[in-house]
Amino acid sequence: MLEAARRKAADARVDVELVQGDMRQFALGRQFGTIFVAFNSLLHLTTNDALRECFACVRAHLAPGGVFAFDIFNPSIQLLARAPSERTTQTRLLDPELGEIHVETTMDYDAATQVNNAAWHLSSPGRPDCRTIPLHLRCIFPQELPMLLAANGLQLESRDGDFGGEPFTSGSPRQVCVCRNVTR
Repeated sequence: MLEAARRKAADARVDVELVQGDMRQFALGRQFGTIFVAFNSLLHLTTNDALRECFACVRAHLAPGGVFAFDIFNPSIQLLARAPSERTTQTRLLDPELGEIHVETTMDYDAATQVNNAAWHLSSPGRPDCRTIPLHLRCIFPQELPMLLAANGLQLESRDGDFGGEPFTSGSPRQVCVCRNVTR
C-alpha cells in the first residue's frame, strides 16, 4: 500500500513522507498542524483501550492549534440487523486481469462489543467467491462519539455527513469529523 501511495504521490508531484506503523503506538519526534485518519481506519481499533492509545498518540503529535480529522461510517441499524448469511451487493469493479469483479458483503454484528464482523466476497464471471476478505470494524454511534473523544482529551469541533460538507443527520452515510486537542 505504501509503495502504491509513493508512486501516486510522485506521479502527482506531491512531497509527502509516508511512515508505516501502528496507530496505537507511534512516536515521530515532531508535531503536526493536521493529523488525519481516513476511510474508516479508526474502526479497526475494536476496543476502548486501542482507541485510547491512538488518541493519546494523536494528542502528543498535534501542534498547538492543530486539528485531527477522520471519517467513519454512520452505523445503520437496518444493515447491522441483517441475517449473517444475507449477502448484499456492495459494488462492481473492473480489474484488467480478471474483468468485472462483484463485491458482496455479509455482516454479523456483535452488540456486546459493537464490532461488525463482516466479510467481502469477491467474484468474477466463472469464479464465484474467488476471494473472501474478513473485516472486523467497530461501530461508533453518533451520540457516543463526542463523549468518547472528550474522555480522551479531544473536542469534536465539526461533524459533516459526507465529504461534500452536508450537515450530519441520522441518515448521513458518514461521520466526517474535525477535532482539537483540549489538553494543551
